[in-house]
Amino acid sequence: MDPADPAVAPSPLTHLSLRDRSEMQLQSEADRQSLPGTWTRSSPEHATILRGGVRRCLQQQCEQTVRILHAKVAQKSYGNEKRFFCPPPCVYLSGPGWRVKPGQDQAHQAGETGPTVCGYMGLDSASGSAAETQKLNFEQQSDSREFGCAKTLYISDADKRKHFRLVLRLVLRGGRELGTFHSRLIKVISKPSQKKQSLKNTDLCISSGSKVSLFNRLRSQTVSTRYLSVQDGAFVASARQWAAFTLHLADGHSSQEDFPPREGYVRYGSLVQLVCTVTGITLPPMIIRKVAKQCALLDVDEPISQLHKCAFQFPGSSPGGGGTYLCLATEKVVQFQASPCPKEANRALLNDSSCWTIIGTEAVEFSFSTSLACTREPVTPVPLISTLELSGGGDVATLELHGENFHAGLKVWFGDVEAETMYRSPRSLVCVVPDVAAFGSDWRWLRAPITVPVSLVRADGLFYPSAFSFTYTPEYSARPGPPSAPEPATGADALLESIHQEFTRTNFHLFIQT
Repeated sequence: MDPADPAVAPSPLTHLSLRDRSEMQLQSEADRQSLPGTWTRSSPEHATILRGGVRRCLQQQCEQTVRILHAKVAQKSYGNEKRFFCPPPCVYLSGPGWRVKPGQDQAHQAGETGPTVCGYMGLDSASGSAAETQKLNFEQQSDSREFGCAKTLYISDADKRKHFRLVLRLVLRGGRELGTFHSRLIKVISKPSQKKQSLKNTDLCISSGSKVSLFNRLRSQTVSTRYLSVQDGAFVASARQWAAFTLHLADGHSSQEDFPPREGYVRYGSLVQLVCTVTGITLPPMIIRKVAKQCALLDVDEPISQLHKCAFQFPGSSPGGGGTYLCLATEKVVQFQASPCPKEANRALLNDSSCWTIIGTEAVEFSFSTSLACTREPVTPVPLISTLELSGGGDVATLELHGENFHAGLKVWFGDVEAETMYRSPRSLVCVVPDVAAFGSDWRWLRAPITVPVSLVRADGLFYPSAFSFTYTPEYSARPGPPSAPEPATGADALLESIHQEFTRTNFHLFIQT
């Protein structure tokens, strides 16, 4: 999960009821008959070895992360032209695990410098033929991340698909293949829609809360393209790197620091806020305007569409009467004072540098750690967890993991405790929630909750961390007193106490850790 784009944590799931044991047994038998696979657990010897490795992975945080950023749509090239994807797809490698060398190669590589991995990116091929790929040369940035960019990818008119994916192949120094990673689906369009957009067809509309990129291209020249980005805490116009921004519909009555986002599709004339998804830095609230023939149209309120030209006007009156707009000057981001159009009152004259193209973006992130694995097999497919669903309670509670890229060789771990796991499908895993006693014998007498990370481990020891955690939340229960303590209440009080204890055993909370 993106650290600068925190999602609102879902409400806790609290289960205060326990199904009859016969019902649980029948449900379990039905699952065994209908699901592909059975409940599995590692052998005690293997589990002991894995537990020490998982504990080290959690303590040392030696994960490796591959993050692919790309646009939601791609414009098709016709004939001999090559419309390179804009913004270009880029890859970030982050995490301390990239700097941890495998033990067998440590002596050989200790004195070597430079990138430890190289990449090749292309389009997935529907026909199975070898698609053209571009080599990525990763460069280390000031924040220790490694960055690579595919600037010359395009899709020709010979490709009749309406959607495709990017394919990233990573190879370690020495030639060992790390894995093949896929992007999200990208929609193919022939050209930006010039028609007035309607909410009846929302395929190309941009909604509040979605991620966008902004770029400026002087005189339609590719070499002059500048992307709105953030460097060293300041907004810049970069020729090399682009940033994704969360586009929010803003409330005009709120301050810049604390604005309540609104839902819905973004229309021209709306007050919006741009928030960098990596740093969290924001621009002041601005009014988004449609641009036509280098003029800002002040009376248009139609929905915004992909690859539209737009301008961002700062609110408030200005001495010139045309308004102040977001503009670039070489690599700096500045303000431009527009002038009113002499022929049409509802237009403002802009310069090239204050006209931006807007496009939706996607990001997919894969995290893993090879420090625990004793294998040279690729790390892919990397399982991705999207949601958790808790069922049952008490002594028999199960947790279903929804996501993608699941397979029968995966086991669910709660912290450093392996859970009995059933493979249901490539999008579903089910596990038995470990008893809380596995994390501390005194838990039932403590009032502090216990939170453990949820992760996946492959059969060969490959470790896949996730952004999810599981929390055991106790309710108040008194620790047994000394022998001289008075006896507990009987009768009605004893009945209430037994009900309370039942609820205590079945009280679980799930939440996503950002």
